[in-house]
Amino acid sequence: MNKIHPLATVSPKAVLGDNIEIGPYAFIDDDVKIGDGCKILPHATIFKYVTMGSNCTVYPGAVVGAEPQDLKFDGEVTYVEIGDNVTIRECATINRGTKASGKGVTKVGSNTLIMSYVHIAHDCNVGSHCILVSYVGIAGETEVGDWAILGGGAKAHQFSRIGAHAMIGGMSRINKDIPPYVLCGREPISFCGVNIVGLRRRGFDSDVIRNIKDIYETIYFGGFNISDGCARVEAGFPQSPERDYILDFIRSSKRGIIKASTSSEKLDLE
Repeated sequence: MNKIHPLATVSPKAVLGDNIEIGPYAFIDDDVKIGDGCKILPHATIFKYVTMGSNCTVYPGAVVGAEPQDLKFDGEVTYVEIGDNVTIRECATINRGTKASGKGVTKVGSNTLIMSYVHIAHDCNVGSHCILVSYVGIAGETEVGDWAILGGGAKAHQFSRIGAHAMIGGMSRINKDIPPYVLCGREPISFCGVNIVGLRRRGFDSDVIRNIKDIYETIYFGGFNISDGCARVEAGFPQSPERDYILDFIRSSKRGIIKASTSSEKLDLE
């Protein structure tokens, strides 16, 4: 049984699951699919071609599925896909994809928190279990790995890549790729260590964390350039999912990865 406020506007062409709540002055456009148990709160807007999983909440003022802010967009049908258990807080915006990118879809994975005033541009791919803190802005075609956390006001250049389990300090300017498992911040944005606390919270054991730390010590502080550092890691560390992910991420980077910090000041991201 759905609870739809009489002052809400819901297209008859929208497909609604069960046990959905839609508040006053919310707007649901044509060709929208909303899963079971979702809550669309007052004054939230969901435009065309949005698919939303189960148990999501969209807060007042949020806009999901608006046309992309991209001059290459020519009115084509493109999409937004939202996973399960996603929270989209006040005045966040998530734009549709563009055909010009070759993707045509903007994605947000399950169990992700999008805080107030966040902007997710066209064709971005945000993973599962991520947190984008208030006023984060990620430009077109940015990729954010699972479990990544972007501190308040951080801004990502288009085509940036952020690895899984990375944690980025607030107000950072992300103009290089952020490898997985790392802490980074400062100006210019720099590698500041491994996200040890986050990895422990997510069940990584001490040996795995130590191995990740040693890999980055070799890459950043072993006295090699990045390519040679990766070669040393491949030759000197046993095969593991973490090692292979780090090497694949770095070697596939087109923008280059962040450099090591030269500051001895402790980076406070907690």
